[in-house]
Formats: sequence, C-alpha cells, structure tokens
Amino acid sequence: QVRLVESGGGLVQPGGSQRLSCTASGSSFVAFTMGWYRQAPGNQRDLVASITRSGTTTYVESVKDRFTISRDNAENTIYLQMNNLKPEDTAVYYCTANIFWRGSYRDYWGQGTQVTVSS
Repeated sequence: QVRLVESGGGLVQPGGSQRLSCTASGSSFVAFTMGWYRQAPGNQRDLVASITRSGTTTYVESVKDRFTISRDNAENTIYLQMNNLKPEDTAVYYCTANIFWRGSYRDYWGQGTQVTVSS
C-alpha cells in the first residue's frame, strides 16, 4: 500500500509565507511526477504546481514568482514553499503523485490540508 501524507497548512496573514510537505510512504514503489492541487469552496480542483522526478517544474500562472515546488527523491517528499500569500490562495491543498507499484502506474492523492489566508 502506498500513501501520501501531507503536513503544513493553517491560518496565515496576507503577505505571509507557509510551507507544505507531502511524503509518499510504502514499499517498493517509484514516484514519478508529483504535485499540488487546490480546491476552494464551490470550485473545481486545479493544478498549482508539479515537479518531475528529474526536477522539471510547472506552475499555474497565478502562483509564479510566489510559490516554489521542490522534491527530495531519497525521501519521496515534495515541498511547496508559498510566499506573499493572498486571500485568493485560500483552499484545501492536495498532494498527488504518479507512482509505479506492483507492475502498474497509478495516481495517488493525499487527504488534503487547509490553507487559509486572512487577516
């Protein structure tokens, strides 16, 4: 069984910073592209940022120059450093990973972590 466990999140003031972490756990798996999605109330779940195993990153336009995604392949962990947070960044943030395990590829999701940007 492969699981994604997120940490970080919470309440932060506008202009503040926060870091999210997500670790894939289990045995005998390989994590390829990993990323973060977010979903605000009443909205669909949208991609925020992703990172390949070799470190190539992509970002949604609204977070470029404010958010940075990184990963530690040895620890099967990704991070999302969020700076200059805005109220519109408020959402539940979900970690996702494309994982090869027991002969097949599958997308896994974390349970989500709430990020609230408010004064």
